[in-house]
Formats: sequence, structure tokens, C-alpha cells
Amino acid sequence: MPCHPDAMGTPSDRAPLAERVEELLAGGGPLAIVAAGDPVLRRGTEPYDGQLAPALLARFVEALRVTMRAAPGVGLAAPQVGVELRIAVIEDLTPVPEEVRQARGRVPQPFRVLVNPAYEPVGGTRVAFFEGCLSVPGWQAVVARPAEVRLTGQDEHGHALDEVFTGWPARIVQHETDHLDGVLYLDRAESRSLSSNQAVTERWAQPTPEEAARALGFELP
Repeated sequence: MPCHPDAMGTPSDRAPLAERVEELLAGGGPLAIVAAGDPVLRRGTEPYDGQLAPALLARFVEALRVTMRAAPGVGLAAPQVGVELRIAVIEDLTPVPEEVRQARGRVPQPFRVLVNPAYEPVGGTRVAFFEGCLSVPGWQAVVARPAEVRLTGQDEHGHALDEVFTGWPARIVQHETDHLDGVLYLDRAESRSLSSNQAVTERWAQPTPEEAARALGFELP
């Protein structure tokens, strides 16, 4: 399937969604983030196939970046701002202590745009850590995920993406791609681990969730 914006769709195909995005961007500044309970987070998304003209796509991507950074977060998917397109952005430049970097594989991740992403596990290793979401504010839970994944798709210019992610970047791309399939991290979480942000800060700030698993009564992989 062609993936360059200039080769995708017809004006009539693009108009309805493009008009919605234009209206969304008209206010300027960070966009409103949709909270859990809104059906847009559960419907899944349609593949990007030129619904937005190149200039509008660039503006939308920039709005996602501004919104993600303002939240702040390390990723944001289009449905989280009410747009059912298979597009997400990621970025993680937060400095972390060395023990956290080692335990979680949390290395810097530059700003990236993921268009029509899909992932598959590489190997069978799964790791579990607390995870949060901008659409579920105030809460975190432990999620076991593949430690390494192969991500395929395109970037915002239509160039093919085929890359292996490990550690924390692998967790980020899985979380954001799940959003595009109508999946929230809570669907994959250990329900007994659900904790307020305050509890995580005060009780479960260790690099790994072993102590939380013992105290709260859930299993780790």
C-alpha cells in the first residue's frame, strides 16, 4: 500500500476527518487529552492513508508533540486527542538515576512519529513495571510486557520503519500502539497493583516492583 501522503486518498475521502482536525487545531496550544470512559479510546483507529494533506499532517504532529510535552508524558496517540487515526508520537528525554536506567532499560528516546505502527515480540522475555497513562490520570499499575519488540510502520514522511526496541522504549511503543487498537494499559495490568500516583511515589518508587508485588499480592513474570 502506498504510504506517502501525496499518494494517499482523494480530496473527498480526506475532507471529513481533515475538517475535524482543522477545527481541533484552531484553538492553538496543547490539545485537550481524552480521559478513559470516552468511546474514542476504545473504537480503534483507521490506518493513515492520506486523510490529512501534508501540511495539515505536519501541524497535527506538532500539536501532538506540544500536548505530550505539556502533559508531560513520553508518548501520545491520536485517539487521546479524539482523532481516530493510526498515528502516535513518542519522546523520553527524562534523566533518571543510574539504578533505574539499569533496571528498566530506560535510555533516552528522541522524538519520533509512528504512522500505522504494529509490533511483535522478539524472544520470550517479559518484564513488569509500573505504568501510567495520560488518559487515566492519577493512577498507575504494573504491566508485564515483552522486553523487546520489532516495530514496523512508517514515519510522518511515509518512509518505512522496521526497528527493534528494547527496555523502556519498547514499553513506550507498545503502550502507544495499543492505544491505536483501542487497548488501555489497564487491560493488561495486574489489577491488584493499581495504585495512586501518591502511593507509587511514597511506597513503590523502587526501580523494580518486587516489593509492591509482595505487599499487594500479585505475581510477576
